[in-house]
Amino acid sequence: MRIRDRIDEYTWLLPETQHLIASPVSGVERVPLYRIGREQARATSLVRYAPGSHFEAHDHPYGEEFLVLEGEFADEQGRYPAMTWVQNPHGSSHRPFSETGCLLFVRLRQMAADNSVQRVIPLEPTCPLSGSHETLLHRHRETEVSWLRAATAVRIARSASFHAQEALIVRGRVEWQTDQVRELWPRSWIRVPPGCPLRLTMLEPSLIYVRVSPNSCGDPAIQ
Repeated sequence: MRIRDRIDEYTWLLPETQHLIASPVSGVERVPLYRIGREQARATSLVRYAPGSHFEAHDHPYGEEFLVLEGEFADEQGRYPAMTWVQNPHGSSHRPFSETGCLLFVRLRQMAADNSVQRVIPLEPTCPLSGSHETLLHRHRETEVSWLRAATAVRIARSASFHAQEALIVRGRVEWQTDQVRELWPRSWIRVPPGCPLRLTMLEPSLIYVRVSPNSCGDPAIQ
């Protein structure tokens, strides 16, 4: 498994190449998708909690963002079932746990220091019968996060951006076109470099997390 952290090249990690590795906490494993730094890192990961596992209370410098893919995640502020998107801002803290076990998509230390609003958004889990719907979850300066729901045969062509665009396939099957054509299944993660469009064709009804953000956003101590 190769973890590529350059933002000027296409990056992808497909489900068949993903391997869970142990975290410092028993019962919590992760698949690194993008990582700069060691244990304290700018990181994007898939994280699996075994039933009954937990982390001790900890802070989140430069924020935490997560999407619950399976099961139920929780902390002292609430419970977050599958298809819930949460943003905890710079300086927030919590003691997370999962009674049932869960799978999360997590981004750490990749938020602006002045992005101070916590958000908890239940996501629409159904796909339209035709066409597509894109819901903006968050916008701050040059960062945008959205939830895309699309029917079979829909083609999405997002224009090239000054920043990287990334996508996580949450449900469905998608064809991704660059200089090659790749088939993406759930848990496939891709990143398109600045100056390049994001072209996706739905091979079946699909749910996709999409993000556009500058690479400089986040903890300036980690480069």
